Amino acid sequence: MSERLQDCLILVVDDDPDVLDGIALALRADDAETLRAEDGNQAIALWRSHAPDVVVLDMMLPKRSGFLVLEELLESEDPPIVVMVTANEGRRHEDYARRLGVHAYLNKPIPLELLIQTIRNLLDGHEQSPTG
Repeated sequence: MSERLQDCLILVVDDDPDVLDGIALALRADDAETLRAEDGNQAIALWRSHAPDVVVLDMMLPKRSGFLVLEELLESEDPPIVVMVTANEGRRHEDYARRLGVHAYLNKPIPLELLIQTIRNLLDGHEQSPTG
Protein backbone atom coordinates (compact mmCIF):
# COMPACT_ATOMS: atom_id res chain seq x y z
CA MET A 1 0.00 0.00 0.00
CA SER A 2 1.19 3.52 -0.78
CA GLU A 3 2.52 5.23 2.29
CA ARG A 4 2.53 8.67 0.67
CA LEU A 5 1.04 10.34 -2.37
CA GLN A 6 4.37 11.05 -4.04
CA ASP A 7 4.19 11.47 -7.84
CA CYS A 8 0.41 11.87 -7.67
CA LEU A 9 -1.27 14.90 -9.26
CA ILE A 10 -4.53 15.75 -7.50
CA LEU A 11 -7.05 18.36 -8.62
CA VAL A 12 -8.97 19.80 -5.65
CA VAL A 13 -12.27 21.45 -6.58
CA ASP A 14 -14.21 23.48 -4.00
CA ASP A 15 -15.76 26.94 -3.98
CA ASP A 16 -14.83 27.52 -0.32
CA PRO A 17 -11.28 28.93 -0.23
CA ASP A 18 -10.68 27.66 3.32
CA VAL A 19 -11.66 24.09 2.39
CA LEU A 20 -9.61 24.33 -0.79
CA ASP A 21 -6.56 25.57 1.16
CA GLY A 22 -6.90 22.94 3.89
CA ILE A 23 -7.27 19.98 1.54
CA ALA A 24 -4.49 21.15 -0.79
CA LEU A 25 -2.13 21.76 2.15
CA ALA A 26 -2.78 18.29 3.61
CA LEU A 27 -2.23 16.62 0.23
CA ARG A 28 1.00 18.53 -0.40
CA ALA A 29 2.20 17.55 3.10
CA ASP A 30 1.73 13.95 1.94
CA ASP A 31 3.93 14.67 -1.12
CA ALA A 32 1.12 15.03 -3.68
CA GLU A 33 1.22 17.73 -6.31
CA THR A 34 -2.01 19.72 -6.33
CA LEU A 35 -4.05 21.86 -8.66
CA ARG A 36 -6.96 23.97 -7.41
CA ALA A 37 -10.24 24.98 -8.99
CA GLU A 38 -13.02 27.09 -7.49
CA ASP A 39 -15.79 26.28 -9.96
CA GLY A 40 -16.89 23.52 -12.29
CA ASN A 41 -15.71 25.16 -15.51
CA GLN A 42 -12.24 25.77 -14.10
CA ALA A 43 -12.16 22.14 -12.91
CA ILE A 44 -12.87 20.83 -16.41
CA ALA A 45 -10.28 23.15 -17.96
CA LEU A 46 -7.57 22.06 -15.50
CA TRP A 47 -8.48 18.40 -15.90
CA ARG A 48 -8.19 18.69 -19.70
CA SER A 49 -4.85 20.52 -19.57
CA HIS A 50 -3.15 18.54 -16.78
CA ALA A 51 -4.78 15.06 -16.65
CA PRO A 52 -4.63 14.65 -12.86
CA ASP A 53 -4.60 11.16 -11.33
CA VAL A 54 -7.27 12.06 -8.77
CA VAL A 55 -10.00 14.70 -8.54
CA VAL A 56 -11.38 15.69 -5.13
CA LEU A 57 -14.70 17.21 -6.19
CA ASP A 58 -17.21 19.24 -4.21
CA MET A 59 -20.82 18.60 -5.22
CA MET A 60 -22.11 22.18 -4.98
CA LEU A 61 -20.10 24.42 -7.31
CA PRO A 62 -20.70 27.64 -9.21
CA LYS A 63 -20.83 27.68 -13.04
CA ARG A 64 -21.09 23.88 -13.39
CA SER A 65 -22.28 21.53 -10.66
CA GLY A 66 -20.12 18.77 -9.28
CA PHE A 67 -22.47 16.23 -10.86
CA LEU A 68 -21.98 17.73 -14.34
CA VAL A 69 -18.22 17.73 -13.79
CA LEU A 70 -18.39 14.13 -12.54
CA GLU A 71 -20.34 13.02 -15.62
CA GLU A 72 -17.80 14.59 -17.96
CA LEU A 73 -14.82 13.16 -16.11
CA LEU A 74 -16.16 9.63 -15.91
CA GLU A 75 -17.38 9.56 -19.51
CA SER A 76 -13.91 10.38 -20.79
CA GLU A 77 -11.60 7.87 -22.42
CA ASP A 78 -9.17 7.83 -19.47
CA PRO A 79 -11.13 8.96 -16.40
CA PRO A 80 -9.38 10.00 -13.19
CA ILE A 81 -10.20 8.61 -9.77
CA VAL A 82 -12.94 10.88 -8.40
CA VAL A 83 -13.64 11.45 -4.70
CA MET A 84 -16.80 13.51 -4.26
CA VAL A 85 -17.05 15.59 -1.09
CA THR A 86 -20.17 17.34 0.11
CA ALA A 87 -21.89 18.88 3.09
CA ASN A 88 -25.18 17.53 1.72
CA GLU A 89 -26.21 14.51 3.74
CA GLY A 90 -29.07 13.47 1.48
CA ARG A 91 -28.97 9.83 0.47
CA ARG A 92 -30.45 10.62 -2.95
CA HIS A 93 -27.35 12.63 -3.96
CA GLU A 94 -24.98 9.91 -2.81
CA ASP A 95 -26.97 7.26 -4.70
CA TYR A 96 -26.86 9.38 -7.86
CA ALA A 97 -23.10 9.93 -7.56
CA ARG A 98 -22.56 6.20 -7.11
CA ARG A 99 -24.75 5.41 -10.14
CA LEU A 100 -22.58 7.77 -12.18
CA GLY A 101 -19.53 5.82 -11.01
CA VAL A 102 -17.86 8.01 -8.37
CA HIS A 103 -15.02 6.15 -6.69
CA ALA A 104 -15.70 7.48 -3.19
CA TYR A 105 -18.23 9.81 -1.57
CA LEU A 106 -17.33 11.59 1.67
CA ASN A 107 -19.41 13.94 3.81
CA LYS A 108 -18.00 17.21 5.10
CA PRO A 109 -16.44 17.97 7.42
CA ILE A 110 -13.94 15.36 6.33
CA PRO A 111 -11.06 14.38 8.58
CA LEU A 112 -8.08 15.03 6.31
CA GLU A 113 -6.45 11.73 7.24
CA LEU A 114 -9.62 9.91 6.07
CA LEU A 115 -9.47 11.76 2.75
CA ILE A 116 -5.79 10.92 2.29
CA GLN A 117 -6.31 7.28 3.26
CA THR A 118 -9.27 7.04 0.87
CA ILE A 119 -7.13 8.37 -1.97
CA ARG A 120 -4.30 5.97 -1.10
CA ASN A 121 -6.71 3.03 -1.08
CA LEU A 122 -8.18 3.99 -4.42
CA LEU A 123 -4.74 4.45 -5.98
CA ASP A 124 -3.81 1.00 -4.68
CA GLY A 125 -6.92 -0.47 -6.30
CA HIS A 126 -8.95 -1.05 -3.17
CA GLU A 127 -12.61 -0.20 -3.31
CA GLN A 128 -13.86 2.48 -0.95
CA SER A 129 -16.44 1.41 1.60
CA PRO A 130 -20.03 2.41 0.76
CA THR A 131 -20.30 4.56 3.87
CA GLY A 132 -17.06 6.43 3.07
